[in-house]
Amino acid sequence: MSAPMSAKAAVNSALVEWNGTRGLPRFDAFADTDFEAAFDAALAAHDAEIDVIAGRAEASSFANTIVALELAGEALSRVSAIFGLRAGAHTNEVIQTLERAIAPKLARHSSKIGMNVALFARVDALWEGRARLDLTLEETRVLERHWKGFVFAGAKLPKPEQERLAKIDEQLASLGARFGQNVLADESSWSLLLSEGAELEGLPGFLLESMAAAARERKADGKFAVTLSRSIIEPFLTFSTRRELREEAFRAWVARGENGGATDNRALIRETLQLREDKAKLLGYATYAEWKLDDTMAKTPAAVKQLLETVWVEAAARAKEEEADIAAKIAEEGKSHDVMPWDWRHYAEKIRGQRFDFSEAELKPYLQLEMMILACFQVADRLFGLEVVEVPGVAAYHPDVRTFEVRGRDGELMAIFLGDYFARSSKFSGAWMSALQSQHRLPTAARPKGEMPIVYNVCNFAKPAVGKRALLSLDDARTLFHEFGHALHGMLSSVTYPSVAGTHVARDFVELPSQLYEHWLTVPAVLEKFAVHHETGAPMPKELLDKVLAARTFDSGFHTLEFLSSALVDMAFHTRPPTDDPMAVQTEVLAAIGMPRAIVMRHATPHFQHVFAGDSYSAGYYSYLWSEVLDADAFAAFEEAGNPFDPVLAGKLQKNVYSVGGSVDPADAYKAFRGRMPTVEAVLRKKGLSKSS
Repeated sequence: MSAPMSAKAAVNSALVEWNGTRGLPRFDAFADTDFEAAFDAALAAHDAEIDVIAGRAEASSFANTIVALELAGEALSRVSAIFGLRAGAHTNEVIQTLERAIAPKLARHSSKIGMNVALFARVDALWEGRARLDLTLEETRVLERHWKGFVFAGAKLPKPEQERLAKIDEQLASLGARFGQNVLADESSWSLLLSEGAELEGLPGFLLESMAAAARERKADGKFAVTLSRSIIEPFLTFSTRRELREEAFRAWVARGENGGATDNRALIRETLQLREDKAKLLGYATYAEWKLDDTMAKTPAAVKQLLETVWVEAAARAKEEEADIAAKIAEEGKSHDVMPWDWRHYAEKIRGQRFDFSEAELKPYLQLEMMILACFQVADRLFGLEVVEVPGVAAYHPDVRTFEVRGRDGELMAIFLGDYFARSSKFSGAWMSALQSQHRLPTAARPKGEMPIVYNVCNFAKPAVGKRALLSLDDARTLFHEFGHALHGMLSSVTYPSVAGTHVARDFVELPSQLYEHWLTVPAVLEKFAVHHETGAPMPKELLDKVLAARTFDSGFHTLEFLSSALVDMAFHTRPPTDDPMAVQTEVLAAIGMPRAIVMRHATPHFQHVFAGDSYSAGYYSYLWSEVLDADAFAAFEEAGNPFDPVLAGKLQKNVYSVGGSVDPADAYKAFRGRMPTVEAVLRKKGLSKSS
């Protein structure tokens, strides 16, 4: 069911009628200024569809209410998908201005639907009578999702409280958009320009090439730019021998969102936390965390806290040993300064080189982006029978974006995949996966077999100079595999209803397919084939490969505390009453857990975009660790089988994890694959923190 778009002449149909290559939008057929009119028309069309569903005279049925809701709003979904992609991966002043305007408008639209009395009455009748409807498991899950969506939107509240809730959601949408834009502004406006000579001491060639390219982008030819892109700042902190420059760059990195002036996020955080508390109370929950965890595997803040604190004890002990090793290394060099955060990566790299006899600089020439992309694709082929082939000459939203066809064992086109790999000033930092179009099998007039997924990955690897190959760190390569694992979750989806397709799963289950896929990067057979030198083509020497594998858990205390501290602060914010000074909460939590002075949160509060640039991971950053417990145990099944590509296990993995989306309970899905649920011991072994590891 799809209502016609408004007939306004200003509406560019290319935003909703996707007739480009392989069903993609024709990105070259619309301008940034076309979005506003398209949003207005799409919102009006969706309103009309909702009015039809809510106003039907016949009794509510699954088909005339739930299926109709599943198919409604196609035009809005399409405009929103393209706009969301642009806002995150290739933004500008026009897009950002519209984002600030459209975010509250979309929230208002969603609230209006959620508080539609007649519509909720139809859904509620189905929910109350579900036992008589003879629904499949997937249909029951879809009905539950819609019913809970209405309840969480305030459908059961009195009118004044509904209006208050709608206003809160509108304000939160505005705050989230501003938060993210402020972080991007701080990231894109800062750089440290260095000159030839002493300022570049210790920096390897691959990093100098990336810094030179970043300087050229900033119209500073002949200079070398340290930027706040992780693919440049982290190797700079690792290799630069100039401690004062490391400190300057580090302080800028951790100060994003906390620099005073127009881009300072601290006031936005305070307002966000208060509004979230108000929202939770309106919906009948004691805290915002209890509301957010209602539909997750963890269920309660207490369960989350127990997991985080259990791992913290082991990781803190390991980090203390690591810091002592760094202090000893500093003394060995005849220096007397304390271990500070801008020292850790630098000296850890020296210790790793000494202990395992290799360095990141020695490893990086073997990790070409192009070969690692092929490695991602071949692992998908060996596990799931997928063939991924590039389609040249497709005009996407930026010249760097690449388009691929994904075909199954029978040769049928299953999905389209877009890869956007390089950092640029118009792109938010970090890496993510999303979908322009989700898979489903509901027939429509235009698509009788439903929709094929169109999925994209966005990364921020340093772009090489013209004619040079892009080289990755081991962490970069893991990121590539991680995001492609998310992409596979979307592309292998095989469900009937779009609301439970692909990554539409519990927040603390969504990271399982991505984190699990990372394991195949370090399968020896994968590195032996794809880790080849960018100049000679020679495979990584077995001796170096063995060292890389032996060092997999090196510095695990440091990396685990970076993450855990962020997760614990996130949970504290959303289980405590709001305060006028959220930064004091961060300080208090870090003091209470004994955060080492030499380690900082992976995401300090003023630039914690997972939590404050929207609410996807608010009271949910812990989910990476929750999923890591699952992924460690899941890959252990392949290790126990003695074959990382065991076809029986791969088939069970595809059937029960990658393809079912949210159509089954996540615990049931995992147990169908593994036969049981794991314990925290699995992740401690993976990180090398277990006494038995």
